Amino acid sequence: MDDSFVVSPDWLAAHLEDADVRVVDVRDAWEYDGIGHVPGAVSVPFDSYRDETDVDRGTLPGADAFAALLSDAGITPEDTVVAYDDTHGVFAARFVLTALVYGHADVRLLDGDYSAWNRDHETTSDAPDVAPTDYEADPLERDDSPLVGLEAVENALERDAVFVDTREQAEFEEAHLPGAVRFDWREVIDDETRRLKPADELEDLLAEHGITPDREIVLYCNTARRISHTYVVLRALGYENVAFYEGSLTEWLANDGEVVTGSSE
Repeated sequence: MDDSFVVSPDWLAAHLEDADVRVVDVRDAWEYDGIGHVPGAVSVPFDSYRDETDVDRGTLPGADAFAALLSDAGITPEDTVVAYDDTHGVFAARFVLTALVYGHADVRLLDGDYSAWNRDHETTSDAPDVAPTDYEADPLERDDSPLVGLEAVENALERDAVFVDTREQAEFEEAHLPGAVRFDWREVIDDETRRLKPADELEDLLAEHGITPDREIVLYCNTARRISHTYVVLRALGYENVAFYEGSLTEWLANDGEVVTGSSE
């Protein structure tokens, strides 16, 4: 796995004292305070980097809002940021995707989650003293961003793109995009270790679903949370042509997009 996208607990432990490594805990604040956290980690709860308005609930918060969050967390654009949660990384991956879209050059997912870290490494209940910064976001240009909108998705359906639905079976059967393959985001997790399965095993698993590095891949779910994890995993495996449908099925249905029901498996 490419450690510029995903790092192991041992990697983080070895770099925890580096001045330019900042750790972000995206769990609820009560978990950060009451259960403990990785030493030096700052609390940036998941809901703080989601748009919680009634219009675009759950979507990206906006560059200025995200920059303000990172400023309050004492993060600079030059820092290496490692994010974690305690839900196999799905919420932390959303942070990673958000930071990448808003131009942060070096942001990574902790392989596993807080429980995986807690098995072998020290935790603390002490919050670090943080000096706010003047963080400025530099959002990626459209051509450089993994995000795609409705029109791009419609065009991709006309090509040989692989549409990957990362939701559960029941959701998939209720409605999915034409030709989509279902790949539950949790399939990449080893339930015993809480970490990602070995890279060669993941590559074989993805190939069984027709998800290979030579194909154009478009990811979607309902509100773009679950595909964040799949996106980070694919990039860590070296997949380059991976598009992220931020609007996902919620936007698709709102615009009367064609869907298919039942199972394709």
